[in-house]
Amino acid sequence: MARSGHPSGSGRGAGGDVAGGRLTAAFAIRVRPRLWSELLLLVVCYGAYQLVRNLVPVDPATAAHRAREILEVEYSLHLDVEYDVNRVFAGHGWLATAGNYFYATMHFAATVAVMVWLYVRRPARYAVYRTLLFATTLLGLLGFWLFPLAPPRMLPGFTDTVAVFGTWGFYGSGPTASVTNQFAAMPSMHTAWSLWCAAAVIGVVRRRWAWLALLYPALTIVVIVGTANHFLLDAAGGVGALAGGALIAIPARELAGRLVPARPCATAAPLRDHPAGGSPPTSPPTGW
Repeated sequence: MARSGHPSGSGRGAGGDVAGGRLTAAFAIRVRPRLWSELLLLVVCYGAYQLVRNLVPVDPATAAHRAREILEVEYSLHLDVEYDVNRVFAGHGWLATAGNYFYATMHFAATVAVMVWLYVRRPARYAVYRTLLFATTLLGLLGFWLFPLAPPRMLPGFTDTVAVFGTWGFYGSGPTASVTNQFAAMPSMHTAWSLWCAAAVIGVVRRRWAWLALLYPALTIVVIVGTANHFLLDAAGGVGALAGGALIAIPARELAGRLVPARPCATAAPLRDHPAGGSPPTSPPTGW
């Protein structure tokens, strides 16, 4: 007696497996952008960011004058907390040292960590937040160019915690000071990028505990003020840069969706077969 096979039309067996593989491949969509192209894009954009940041024309006298004007504005608004917070950091060596290293490392480490997490665990959302980060950084560069500003540590009375406690500093005093623009302070990209990290976690995870991610930008603001690297209004500028970045990124992504519609990609990981007689799986948007 012939061995019974799968019911006719089920798509199983040797021929059915091949047909099923082709079917799922036909409807598989590349959601996660290619790794090599993303790495190249990030390297090029970061290099351009550093280049433009350091090419910003700077007049130290004008930048210092603007710093004093910022203090006057904050005084009139009762927001001039920089000196008091800086005194607390300067009075406790362990706090100043921790703040210096936090300022030097977390700016990049946390941002890269969130980007990697999005790329690996939430690929469908990665492109959205990557575009938002780029748009925010672009506005930050515009702010550096239009409003060079001296940080508080360059004003009399403030303590440069990197210089006093001999720690390694980035974008400030110390060994890197001669190769970077120390007047690129408005807006604070430390604030903008930390808020971007929190927004990504809250927007993707969508759990109540995800709001704890806001502790990171809150701590960042305390550190940038305590180490005398930024004014409180610089942090407000960082918030504005992120908000402006969203206004740019959302229409840009919508335009890209019209110009580059979702398309099949046979190289993507196949999706599960849809039920017999049912509709093909819905195609998620391509990454941009």
